[in-house]
Amino acid sequence: MALNLIKLCVGCDSVEDLEEWIAFRLDERRRAGEPAEQFHTTRMMPTRGNELLDGGSLYWVIKAQVQCRQRLLDIRPFIDSEGISRCHLILAPAVVRTEWQPRRAFQGWRYLKQPDAPADIGTSHAELMAMPPKLRRELAELGLL
Repeated sequence: MALNLIKLCVGCDSVEDLEEWIAFRLDERRRAGEPAEQFHTTRMMPTRGNELLDGGSLYWVIKAQVQCRQRLLDIRPFIDSEGISRCHLILAPAVVRTEWQPRRAFQGWRYLKQPDAPADIGTSHAELMAMPPKLRRELAELGLL
C-alpha cells in the first residue's frame, strides 16, 4: 500500500494558484535550458522513501483544507550552497483535485496513510469544480462539502 506526504501549500489561495505557479516554474526551467520537471525542496529527507515512491503522492493543504495532490516520482537528496542537506521531491506536474478535508496548520510535512487520504474528485463532480474557490471554501467551512 502506498504511503503519502501531506504539506501546507504556503502562498497559494487556491488550486488554480498552485497550477499557475507550477506552469510558470516549468516554463522558467525550459527557458533556462534546465529539465522541465517540477519539484518541491524540503530540508528533511523522508526515511520511508521506498513506500512513498510506490505510488504515493504529496497532498497539498490550501487554506486549511486538503484540496489536491501530486504524484511523487522521485526523491533526490542534495547539499545546498550553504552546506545544508536537503532533498527535492520530484512531482508529476499534473494536479489532481481531491475531496476537501480540513487540516490544522503544522510545520514541515507529515506521512499520510492511504486510508486516511481524501479521495480524488472525478469528472462526475464538474459542477463542484465550476464553483468559485471562495464559495467552495465557505461551503467546506460550514461542513457542506
